[in-house]
Amino acid sequence: MSTAQFTLNAEARADVGKGASRRLRRAGKVPAIIYGGDKEPLPIALPHNIMLQNVEKEAFYTAILNIEIDGNVEKAVVKDMLWHPYKPVIQHLDFQRVDESSVIKVHVPVHVINADKAPGVKMGGVASTVLTSIEIACPAGKLPEYLEADAGNLNVGESVHLSDIKLPEGAEIVELSHGEGHDQAVVTIMSTRASNAAEAGGEGEAEEAAE
Repeated sequence: MSTAQFTLNAEARADVGKGASRRLRRAGKVPAIIYGGDKEPLPIALPHNIMLQNVEKEAFYTAILNIEIDGNVEKAVVKDMLWHPYKPVIQHLDFQRVDESSVIKVHVPVHVINADKAPGVKMGGVASTVLTSIEIACPAGKLPEYLEADAGNLNVGESVHLSDIKLPEGAEIVELSHGEGHDQAVVTIMSTRASNAAEAGGEGEAEEAAE
């Protein structure tokens, strides 16, 4: 479960539409909307400089956010973010209201661990990360900050798959719900010239021992 805490100070906005959004951006604010639950969608504005600092933090995307608006607090998670095509400018944010038991779908970052200890890497292979995030369906109160892919036991040509990833209680990987053939590799030990040479040397030694 993510333990990160984020409180966003927002203001409700009455003006909506492209023109209103452009005016907000010129004023250094990000237009956003909160939706879901049993309430109407609520257009809000957030300070852009503060949001740029928040979105650089990995935990921001899997935390339950406290969004303060005119003295009221909405609990929500990030659902979508629109960036300017070539500038480091957030154009728009979507937030979804949640409570601790709400089951939501979120892309969670993957951290590969113990790759340096993998037998395949010690033989000269290279750990290649295939998936940097995994979409899970999970109660909001149990959203993990990240998931771990343990590559410590992998030989050359072997992989950690989605089905090998440990999840919080009540969570499931969305891709695996699609059936057979969707158990994707998360991290793989790729062969290199060094690993091929090491393997060939090992086979030669084995043959000599047998003779």
